[in-house]
Amino acid sequence: MHCGPPDMVCETKIVAAEDHEALPGAKKDALLAAAGAMWPPLPAAPGPAAAPAAPPPAPGPQPRGGAGGAGPPGGRGVYIREFRAAEQEAARRIFYDGIMERIPNTAFRGLRQHPRTQLLYALLAVLCFALTRSLLLTCLVPAGLLGLRYYYSRKVVLAYLDCALHTDMADIEQYYMKPPGSCFWVAVLDGNVVGIVAARAHEADNTVELLRMSVDSRFRGKGIAKALGRKVLEFALVHNYSAVVLGTTAVKVAAHKLYESLGFRHMGSSDHYVLPGMTLSLAERLFFQVRYHRYRLQLREE
Repeated sequence: MHCGPPDMVCETKIVAAEDHEALPGAKKDALLAAAGAMWPPLPAAPGPAAAPAAPPPAPGPQPRGGAGGAGPPGGRGVYIREFRAAEQEAARRIFYDGIMERIPNTAFRGLRQHPRTQLLYALLAVLCFALTRSLLLTCLVPAGLLGLRYYYSRKVVLAYLDCALHTDMADIEQYYMKPPGSCFWVAVLDGNVVGIVAARAHEADNTVELLRMSVDSRFRGKGIAKALGRKVLEFALVHNYSAVVLGTTAVKVAAHKLYESLGFRHMGSSDHYVLPGMTLSLAERLFFQVRYHRYRLQLREE
């Protein structure tokens, strides 16, 4: 099986300007202020009254991900910071669990996006009744077809995971933290990593791609995914990128509402997307389909 570059089921590209260096301090502060106006901060987590504010830190170089989104490590709220090598396994676990959820979603919920496949399955049931005149066998046809959809969804998703876990997710530090124009962030809650997101540059077409966004299922509904998305948009503003382009095969409506809440516009969809790990066999084409959606957020005119 060919394992190409790590394309995620949810991926984002940021169309960049020519200069990839950090902006001067005054301009960077202005852009961050604009980002704060576009994406208001998350509400503070409930807890005891805050202690008096500490004095501001001495001036120094900003991390590659830009300022903002961080909180006190001992605080109760969610904060976003750059990945550390010791968090490799936690990040891999969150990524793995998030992708495994795609198996039932693609097999069952995803069928609603493909009316031609529904019609084909209905014709197979009618053909079964015409040949056997058995209501029992005819009623078993849909169950068998759904079972095959689950089997092939699991097969493709596991092959995709094998590719990802042996490429970029095998060494996050090497793949995302060392190359220029790339970064990997984690969302931290009460000292635990509960979400991840990555950005990686493509010099050939002058883009940055957002990859691997996932949130631990136990901590969803707290605005963590939106905070991770804001971090990438902030990254784009600070480093003078012009637009953010998002591609996803997500089935859940909530995922698409998240992109729209961040300001993305839906640019179209395709039923011919080839997920890494697909073999394109006849059985796979019959029982596994995904719809690829494209979104775009324009940050400035080039």
